[in-house]
Amino acid sequence: MELLRFATAGSVDDGKSTLIGRLLYDSKSIFTDQLEAVEATSRSRGDAYTDLALLTDGLRAEREQGITIDVAYRYFATPRRKFIIADTPGHIQYTRNMVTGASTADLAVVLVDARKGLQEQSRRHAFLVSLLRVPHLVLAINKMDLVDWSQEVYEAIRDEFTNFAAKLDIADLTILPISALHGDNVVTRSEHMPWFDGPSLLHHLENVHIASDRNMVDARFPVQYVIRPHQDRHHDFRGYAGQVAGGIFKPGDEVMVLPSGLTSTIASIETKDGPIDEAFAPMSVVIRLADEIDISRGDMICRVHNQPQVTQDVDAMVAWMTDRPLVAGQKLVVKHTTRSCRAVVRALQYRIDVNTLHRDEAATSLELNQIGRVRLRTTQPLLADEYRRNRATGGFVLIDEATNVTVGAGMITGTG
Repeated sequence: MELLRFATAGSVDDGKSTLIGRLLYDSKSIFTDQLEAVEATSRSRGDAYTDLALLTDGLRAEREQGITIDVAYRYFATPRRKFIIADTPGHIQYTRNMVTGASTADLAVVLVDARKGLQEQSRRHAFLVSLLRVPHLVLAINKMDLVDWSQEVYEAIRDEFTNFAAKLDIADLTILPISALHGDNVVTRSEHMPWFDGPSLLHHLENVHIASDRNMVDARFPVQYVIRPHQDRHHDFRGYAGQVAGGIFKPGDEVMVLPSGLTSTIASIETKDGPIDEAFAPMSVVIRLADEIDISRGDMICRVHNQPQVTQDVDAMVAWMTDRPLVAGQKLVVKHTTRSCRAVVRALQYRIDVNTLHRDEAATSLELNQIGRVRLRTTQPLLADEYRRNRATGGFVLIDEATNVTVGAGMITGTG
C-alpha cells in the first residue's frame, strides 16, 4: 500500500492534536485501553467530553499545560493507504519542531480557528510549508460548530488565505471546513454544512495524488555504507548501501561516482529480499558495480550525463533553531545527505518577515525561529541540487561543532 506522510500545523489551540485524535478514533485505529486511558484522564481534568488530543500529546508537560511541545508521530491505515502523521507544535517558540515535522511530509494540514481567522502562526506555518516544498497543502478551517456552521465565515477565511497563498510557492491547495471535536467533515461528510460540496479530510488524504511528487529524473544515490568483501560470506561481494534520493537505477546502467568522476556500470541491485530490477526513491538498497572503484561514505552515484552540482559555495534559506544567533563568520558543521564537513557563514544576505514576506537586507543576524538567506563556504565539495528540484539532495542541517547540537535547517537555492 502507498504511504502518505503528513504534518499538522497552525496556531496555538487551533485543534491540531484533537484533529489527529479524531482521525485515529473515527478510523478505528486506537486500542480500547488507549481510549479508556484518555477517557479517564479527561474525567480527572473535569472535561465534559473525551479529549482526543490526549492521544497525541504524550509528554506529561504537554498534558499538564494543554499544549503540544514536541513532534508526535502517529501511524494508522485505511484500506486505501498507510499514514504517518506528524503532530507539530503551534507555539512560536517551537517553530523549529514544526520545521522538523514538515521537512519529510508529502502533505501539510494547516488548521485555522474559524472564530479567530488567520493568525500570525497560520501565515508563518503556511510560509514554512511552501519553503520546505511540501507538495500538497490543506487549509482546514476548524471549530465550524462554534460559528454556527457559517458559510460566510468559511468563505471570508478561504478568500483571505487564498490571497496570501498567491504570494507563496504552493503547487496544490485544498480548503475544507471541519469540526475536529465533533468529527464533521473529518472522516465523513458533515450534515451541518450542506453548502460545502467538497470531500471530507480523510477522503482527500486517501486520494491525493503523490506518486509524481518525487524526482524520478535525476538519479542520485548517496553512499551511506560500503559492504566490503571480508564482511560477507561471499568473498567477492562488494556493495554500496544507501537510500535512493532521486531517479531510477537499473542493472546495466552506466553511472558515475562523484567526486572522483570515475565511471562504471551497475552489476546488480540488492535488497534484504534479494535482487531487484530497478530502484527508485525512497528505497534503501545495495548497489554493486562492475568495476573496482575506490568509493566511500559521502560519495554519490549518479548518471554520467546528469550530475548534481559539485560546489563549496552554497546559497540557502536557513531556519535557525537555537538561542545563539547566526552571524557572518560563524563556523558550523554541515550534514548534507551522507556527507559531513565544516563550513563558515560567508554572509547573511537577508532575513524574511514571515508575516509580510518582506526581505530585511540590513539584518546582521538570525535569531531563534527566524529565517533568512545565507551564503556558506564548505571545506569539502557538496554534491547538491537545488531544493526545489530535489528535497533530499537540496536540504541539509547545520550542527554546532562544540555541542553537536543541530542549530539550523537549510534549503539550497543556488550554488557556485
